[in-house]
Order: sequence, then structure tokens, then C-alpha cells
Amino acid sequence: MGEEAYFIDMIEKALTETVLTEDEKAFNQTLFYGKDSNIADVVDSCKRYPMMAEHQLIVVREAQELSRTIDKLVDYVNQPQPSTVLVVCYKYKSIDKRKKLYKALQENSVIFESKKLYENQIPDWIQRWAKKHNRSINTKASHLLVECLGTELSAIERALDKLTILVSSGEQITESHIEKHIGFSKDYNNFELRKALGSGNVTHAHKICYYFAQHPRQHPIVVTLSTLHNFFMQLLQYHALEDHNPNHVARVLGIRPFFVSEYQQASRRYPMKSLAFILAKIKETDMKSKGVGVGNVKQGDLLKQLINEIRG
Repeated sequence: MGEEAYFIDMIEKALTETVLTEDEKAFNQTLFYGKDSNIADVVDSCKRYPMMAEHQLIVVREAQELSRTIDKLVDYVNQPQPSTVLVVCYKYKSIDKRKKLYKALQENSVIFESKKLYENQIPDWIQRWAKKHNRSINTKASHLLVECLGTELSAIERALDKLTILVSSGEQITESHIEKHIGFSKDYNNFELRKALGSGNVTHAHKICYYFAQHPRQHPIVVTLSTLHNFFMQLLQYHALEDHNPNHVARVLGIRPFFVSEYQQASRRYPMKSLAFILAKIKETDMKSKGVGVGNVKQGDLLKQLINEIRG
């Protein structure tokens, strides 16, 4: 159960591939979907005995659709059929931990709570995924994938699967491969905009904003403003630190040590007293982008104005 569906799908796949042999599955594997099922039918199936096999496997997908009645499973959980393996996939939320069902599950089952990874954890997850599949991907490419695809692990895995097919096995996956095969620019993205502002390269920052204006669906302003807000909040944290050792900075800010130098450079350009003004301007731009206090202003123009105000 939990918000991250990716890990739930992984566990279900592992169990469906290992509990039964292919010959055993015909008579001993049953699949339910929460929207089209009820708890009584699930329990009835669980109480059956396997046919010519040691176990039977019952899988309930989209069990969150049974949230109003899932508590009726408690009696079976307290007295389960030993030869039945019941897998309940409860996605995007968790069952109420105050109820009898959760307590029964704690005593008589294995509970896996699938939590979403924080954005700063995903580049490391990408590195581990690549290593597991005997591939390598550079640090910038890992961050670009997160920048482009967000935190949905399933979408990132689909992109990685595509890259492992299109990039030769002996070659490291780079940001150029992502631009070529996934369709996102390695030079014009929020990651590069943050870097350009941090280094004082205002010309490149404006080029990126112009690119965003030409491709608004791929680069919505709400995502750009969120990225900039997080960056300048991290700079505020950086200024407040007494210990500027790169490893300490990386740990506190939740970034890789590789990127600490960018924050060091940006901190010299943006002293602490300027950050409150910048954060206020980002909030103001966010309100304007939603139509508060202004007429029909193009998002590209709002972003251009914000860049001019940030650079001081």
C-alpha cells in the first residue's frame, strides 16, 4: 500500500513470476480488480484449496477501489488459508492504521508501505537502476531525466528502457542521448536555467525563457517557478550554514556533492539580503500566472520580467 505505485507493481510482478509455475497458473492463479469485485468473492477464492500445486495465488489489483468494504477482510486475515498466497495491491493511499484490519495484517501478514521518493533521491535511484541493468548514466543525465519527467518512477523507467535499447551497451548514457531519443533539450531546461542564474549568465537565461515560451506545454511556468523557488530557498539555507564543507552542504540541502560548487558560486552572486526580495518576486509571478491582479499576460513575458528582476 502507499503513494508510489511503482514498487507495488514490482512486488506483484515478482510474486506472479515465482509463486507458481506456468503449468500451475491455469488452475491456481486468480486475478481480481477492485472496481469489478467485492470482498466476499475474494474471500471465497482464498478459502479454496490449490489443484495439483502447493499453493494458489490470489491477486487483488486496484484494491483502493474497495476502500469502503475492505475492513470485511479482517476475519479472513485472522484465520487465513495456509495454502493461499493473497496479494492485495492498495495504490496511492494507505488503509486506516487505526482499524482492526491493519492490526490483523500486522500480526498475520507482510505489509509493505510504498512511499514516494523525494525528488533529490531519484537521480541516485536512476544510477542504481542503470547499474542493475549493467549500464551507466552520467550525473547530469540523471538529473535531466528528473527535470523532464518529474518523480513518476514508471515514466522514468520507460525512458531508461528506451535508452538502453537505443544506446550501445558499452556507451555511457548522457544528456545528449536524452535530447536525441527522449525529446528534451539538454541546453534549454529548468536545470540549465537555474545554473545560468546562479552563474550570472543572464543572456543564456533569457534564451532558455524564450525557448520555454515557444514550447509552453513541455515547460509549464508552474514547474519553472517551483524549481526557482526551491533553488533560492536552498541558497537561503546555504547562507545560514556555519559549516560550508561540501559534504555537509550536500547533506543539508539534499543535493549531490557534485553540485555544491554551483551553490557556492550562486551564494556570492545572491547575498542573503537579496533572497527575500527574489522569493517574493517568484511568488508574485506565480500569482500573475494564475491571473491574479493582471489581465491576459503571456507566461513567456512573465518569466522574462522575473529574470530581469532576479538579476537585480
